[in-house]
Amino acid sequence: MLMASQLTPKLITCLILPSCLLIFIYSTLLPFQTTTTHILQSPASKNPLLPHLPCDLFKGQWILDPSRQPLYDSTCPFHRNAWNCIKNQRQNMGRINSWKWVPQRCDLNRVDPRGFLNLMRNKNIGFVGDSLNENFLVSLLCILRVADDGAKKWKRKGSWRGAYYPRFNVTVAYHRSVLLARYEWQAKQPALSGQGGVKGIYRVDVDHPANDWANIADFYDVLVFNTGHWWGYDKFPKETPLVFFKGGQPIHPPVEMFDGLKVVLENMIAHIEKVFPKKVLKFWRLQSPRHFHGGEWNQNGSCLLDEPLEELQLDLWFDPINNGTNKEARKLNKVIEETLKGTSIRSLDLSHLSEFRADAHPAIWLGKKDAVSVWGQDCMHWCLPGVPDTWVDILTQLITYNLETG
Repeated sequence: MLMASQLTPKLITCLILPSCLLIFIYSTLLPFQTTTTHILQSPASKNPLLPHLPCDLFKGQWILDPSRQPLYDSTCPFHRNAWNCIKNQRQNMGRINSWKWVPQRCDLNRVDPRGFLNLMRNKNIGFVGDSLNENFLVSLLCILRVADDGAKKWKRKGSWRGAYYPRFNVTVAYHRSVLLARYEWQAKQPALSGQGGVKGIYRVDVDHPANDWANIADFYDVLVFNTGHWWGYDKFPKETPLVFFKGGQPIHPPVEMFDGLKVVLENMIAHIEKVFPKKVLKFWRLQSPRHFHGGEWNQNGSCLLDEPLEELQLDLWFDPINNGTNKEARKLNKVIEETLKGTSIRSLDLSHLSEFRADAHPAIWLGKKDAVSVWGQDCMHWCLPGVPDTWVDILTQLITYNLETG
């Protein structure tokens, strides 16, 4: 009995310690197993965009990183002069390009031009829309040229501009179409204008895409659409209004510009869904915010700022409730996002991260004498290199994820 009582504690110890160890190991590894399963088993969808993770590439903050350098310089042959801010000796370009976008709870990888072009080998990328999509395109063209200095200018299939990368057999191009729908100038027709002072109208056929992109459905593997910056009375004043047609006839009762935008969006998105193959990866870039301070572009509006805006300043600048100069971006985004619901077109929400960057426009450094006196400061487009390079990082990361996951 004495020997048994002496052995019992040893036996208990031998049994309990391994059990505790096994429980600890199991409880430690369980969360990793659960997380892995959660990542791989993302919900089914038409075109999965991101893993089911607590990650939003579009929400985050700009962090100053003095070691950060742009991937290209003023010598890129695809530059548009007014946006080539290094060549135009814009002040503060070093600091403008030292800000790094850091999303919440995830990493944004800087694009690897060679790796991305290898992924896109024998594929094509198209941009359709206004000059802000061209701004986006030029950034991508210059970045990709780092991996193929034999890239050549390309302008076919109705494109406004583009480039061909022969080492990878990749074409990237831009089709200019500011309203997306077909529109044309018509001399004054009293029956349509119905009011004095009208010099003529711009007829908009809401159910017909503009010729510039009407025949590209079988060419591109990735497409990025946008519209918005031309939907204003500064572009189409009351004397030369937009008049909307459907089925070859004027829409009755006539619709004002903002309602016309809604009709055009509905019809163009329906056209894209019907005509473009399902395998084409389609994005719709939301509005790029403007940063005019003190007035519109033609009212001495300015953007001579040295630092990004603070988070607390954004609503003051952009919330439509405050009726500021730059209010249209959020207003238009709401309509665009509502129309995109239930489609295979993915929202590319670059608006919020761009709202901060009041410091990164060409402003008065436009590369042409008297440009400011004629056109005002440019507080709408972006310096290159600059903010659109971050747009490229996001777009290429999303494309990469989609192509690698099928």
